[in-house]
Amino acid sequence: MQTDVISLNPNALQITIEFLTAMITPALLISATGSLVLSTSTRLGRVVDRVRDLEQRLAELITTEDKTSIPLYDKRLEVIVNLLDKVTSRSRILQRAMGAFYYGLCLFIMTSVAIGLVGIIGVYRLIPIPIGIIGILFLFYGSILMLRETRMATATVNAEMDFTWEIARTVAPENIINKYQHNAFGRGKIRAKIHETFSGGRTSK
Repeated sequence: MQTDVISLNPNALQITIEFLTAMITPALLISATGSLVLSTSTRLGRVVDRVRDLEQRLAELITTEDKTSIPLYDKRLEVIVNLLDKVTSRSRILQRAMGAFYYGLCLFIMTSVAIGLVGIIGVYRLIPIPIGIIGILFLFYGSILMLRETRMATATVNAEMDFTWEIARTVAPENIINKYQHNAFGRGKIRAKIHETFSGGRTSK
């Protein structure tokens, strides 16, 4: 009696489960790509703020009348220009990465729509596959760009920290600076080339 009331087709149930699973997969990729777009946009905003800050510092240096009163004026000017070059490159990389993520997001949405249409029409079942693959390639390309930008951000921070330490070594008394040599050079002398980069090989007194 119960068998007559409830009659399930195992094949139809399996097809429905596979269809729902296929619809969920692009949604997960859409969510992940949206998070990447948000983080990239945040990083781009910070880089823009950094450019404005460096521009202001550069303007203050250029308009200073008594340049001899500023320690390491020429080197300070060179470092700021160098940092401006780095953050400008970072902003361009972030813009390309954001574009790649948006392309991937559109393709993942197209994949989800294509899966729905294929499920309804029942033909051209392979169409969603190349669309999804292209979207994943855009996601991969954007991730590579973000990795490159992260390395540039690390190099920018290290360059500014090194120059700050060079200024400290110039203006602070030797007995104070000697207490913090470990912080300046890092463990195992990882950053032992600070003098070579910023002081032309000049050793400490």
